[in-house]
Amino acid sequence: VYDGHCNICQKLVRALKKWDSHGELEILPSQTPGLGARFPWIPPRAYLESVQVIQGRTGRTWQGAAAIERLLDVLPKGKFISWVFSIPFVRPLAEKFYRWFARNRYHLGCGEHCQLRDANLSFPE
Repeated sequence: VYDGHCNICQKLVRALKKWDSHGELEILPSQTPGLGARFPWIPPRAYLESVQVIQGRTGRTWQGAAAIERLLDVLPKGKFISWVFSIPFVRPLAEKFYRWFARNRYHLGCGEHCQLRDANLSFPE
């Protein structure tokens, strides 16, 4: 589940759909009607703060950089990249980068005609 109002997120989703050659993923914008009823354990604000990866059978949920790591584990050939997360210092750095990205996503990949939104997000450092 991703922020459907975020232009750069939409571009990343298009790339993700191409990479998902086996059709393993169901990719939904956070603005999808009925999302709260489908995933009641996820607070609405969580969708603004980070991407959510939800394992269909169990409902197990990953957020932020952990969600990216999980996506890489599931995608064909993603393990060629996901091994990097096993390096001790990489996970904390990836999470820090992800939080920066999430705070600034409405400014990234934005041209002249992009509508900027203030997500009003504050993450613990």
